[in-house]
Amino acid sequence: MASLETMDLKSFITNSVYGVFDTMLSMPIEASDQDCQQTQDGKRIVGSVGFAGKVLGNVSIHVNEDFARLITAAMLGMELDEIEGDEEIHDVIGELSNMVGGDIKSRLCDKDLQCELSIPSITSGSDFRTETKGWERHERFVFQNGVNVGLVEVFVKADR
Repeated sequence: MASLETMDLKSFITNSVYGVFDTMLSMPIEASDQDCQQTQDGKRIVGSVGFAGKVLGNVSIHVNEDFARLITAAMLGMELDEIEGDEEIHDVIGELSNMVGGDIKSRLCDKDLQCELSIPSITSGSDFRTETKGWERHERFVFQNGVNVGLVEVFVKADR
């Protein structure tokens, strides 16, 4: 069984995000050195999935409303003005977190860290913070498409 301390979790995350954005959205992204404050300003959406088994964890994707609308249009093959409401956007961001989380889960299972994935949850609004404590590892990947910036955070610990 692989050790969480030595595992290249950052590569798991970056490869998963690049793969999902390329395959499912046909949307080019690149790593960003921005502080991701853009994902915290104004209305934002956070899609999260958890996993439990030999390893416990959480995968969260943070995007602002504009980026969420762009992702929704790309995934559903529609124009921005065709998006009917928040429900479509929440469904897509939930599915995006599910796909990225599922890929990370698969990579963990390949390292003999079997775990199961939860259903996605969505938090949206303009005045909230997310906090997590008690994890062995925390990795972040800031990415962007044009002027739009997103953040993926992964928290993991071994189930003792």
